[in-house]
Amino acid sequence: MIYLDNAATTAVRPEVVDAMLPYYRTNYSNPSGVYGFAGKNKNVISDARDVIASVINAKGDEIYFTSGGSESDNWALKGIAWAYRNKGRHIITTKIEHHAILHSCEWLEKEGYDITYIDVDEAGVVRLDKLEAAVREDTILISVMFANNEIGTIQPVKEIGRIAHMHGVLFHTDAVQAFGQIPIDVNDMNIDILSASSHKFNGPKGMGFLYVKSGIRLDSIIHGGGQERGRRAGTENVPAIVGMKTAAELAAITMTKRIEYETKLRNYMIKRIMSEIPYARVNGSMNDRLPGNVNMGFQFVEGETVLIMLDMEDICASAGSACSSGSIDPSHVLMAIGLPEEIARGSVRFTIGYENTMEEIDRTVDVLKRIIGNQRKMSDAYLRLTGQVKKAD
Repeated sequence: MIYLDNAATTAVRPEVVDAMLPYYRTNYSNPSGVYGFAGKNKNVISDARDVIASVINAKGDEIYFTSGGSESDNWALKGIAWAYRNKGRHIITTKIEHHAILHSCEWLEKEGYDITYIDVDEAGVVRLDKLEAAVREDTILISVMFANNEIGTIQPVKEIGRIAHMHGVLFHTDAVQAFGQIPIDVNDMNIDILSASSHKFNGPKGMGFLYVKSGIRLDSIIHGGGQERGRRAGTENVPAIVGMKTAAELAAITMTKRIEYETKLRNYMIKRIMSEIPYARVNGSMNDRLPGNVNMGFQFVEGETVLIMLDMEDICASAGSACSSGSIDPSHVLMAIGLPEEIARGSVRFTIGYENTMEEIDRTVDVLKRIIGNQRKMSDAYLRLTGQVKKAD
């Protein structure tokens, strides 16, 4: 099998599994206990906060553990909306956010909040002039993702944060695709709140965190006990916390080499596709792009059909966000960057990880060429365009 869907999830590193196992069988105590056995796990959790915080230049007490990116995004938007509702009820986001953000915004609209959805350009970069123009006296939050999960475009986060702070507005970024993949410094980049998910950087599923800068109010959305310093109830998932900490450590240590390697494979794959498969285009920015993201649009084919044919060759890819699989509608991200619907429907996303090889990329492109060539033989529009069928009178 060739796995090229690392934006959907990643394999858990063996070192991460090894680090987690003792906390299922031996060190299984509830950290809220008053005895020494429990206190050990309390210290383990504290250490994990410090390690994860160090990756983004934050402080340990600014890290709150969650069940993953969706919860972190929901908590960021709803927690800020409730905590600052007396100041205002206006939130700004973009049209290409993950549905964890977009659906949270839709829910907040039903609760009486006003949401402005900013356009992006053809590369998927937020239009800063429109972003700043949208700020109002009652604006309490700007939420823009760090890097897009479908097309890999990296946003000008530092500048977005600067605009937010210049107007006295908080800035949240969904960094689920970025944390552990590219450098992040929450202080230098003017980030107030940040969401991340463990399984995107070779950690366990069902684990994530929310960074909340000291001094920011944030209402709870899960009520119960006093865990997470009273902000997020529920017994801590110690094995997964240890796993995420280990994965974050390894991601930080290996980041420079992984960026270089994955970028090399990404550029090689794009070059081969563009030179060997006619009527193909790169979706997203080539200058500001996640190292392993290859999102290609192919005319005269259906992306879902291509994915099925790739699967028959034991090659795993996707048409966009794994969270939207099964949807009959074209990607909202591809539509937002201005693609015609027929090209959006013919787009395929490959996301490369550190375990992929050049040989796998070559085989994938070879198979892709054959699949697209065969599919186009059944397309009247393609055959007419290439002169293989005469145009109807």
